[in-house]
Amino acid sequence: MADNHKSKSYWIYGQHAVQAALSNPRRKIERVVASSNAVKQLAMGDRKLTPDTDIRQLDKVLPKDSVHQGVAALVQALPEPELEDVLDSTLLLILDQVTDPHNVGAILRSAAAFGAGAVIMTEDHAAPENGALAKAASGALDIVPLIRITNLSSVLDTLKANDFWCVGLDGKTDKFIADAKGFKKKALVLGAEGKGLRRLTAEKCDLLVKIPISPAMESLNVSNAAAVALYALA
Repeated sequence: MADNHKSKSYWIYGQHAVQAALSNPRRKIERVVASSNAVKQLAMGDRKLTPDTDIRQLDKVLPKDSVHQGVAALVQALPEPELEDVLDSTLLLILDQVTDPHNVGAILRSAAAFGAGAVIMTEDHAAPENGALAKAASGALDIVPLIRITNLSSVLDTLKANDFWCVGLDGKTDKFIADAKGFKKKALVLGAEGKGLRRLTAEKCDLLVKIPISPAMESLNVSNAAAVALYALA
């Protein structure tokens, strides 16, 4: 795993993100800082951790203006599953060079809400796993497997060989998201903010579809598009 994506440890913050981390046995947690009120709302489970209630520490360790709700945890990055671990899913989400951690976090949240088996993203030109991503995911980072891959073309081939239909979102096509509902196993492919799918990625997809929206708007934000498409497919 590339060091630019996963540091040894980082701070997550916010009630949902921290509680999801505490509830995830695969997540290693080094330290918890929480206000006395926030501590009462946390379920520590079997964790052998005593939260530090000096919340002045939060101003020292978190980015300025972080909406932390009085709680943060120093965590180690999650171990990643292999692609083979999620091939029995019926719905996967693939991100082609989506770089904004807030968008990736929101996409993870939608993936959890609509039962996607994993979010798969490129190793390069992609959002790192960090506190901003975890906060936007609102706990989903500890629910939905996040898998990074080096060769997207090869992964799409592997998915096709395992009976997935690779469905790319592209605003220029004449087909709609409803045209993909009949496939039993689907891999929804979304492109980068602004640029959309890369040409080679689009060519690898079995079907390109769009979300029907008003002509008053050219497109949706990638995380909003993911939510609408996942709802339509799930």
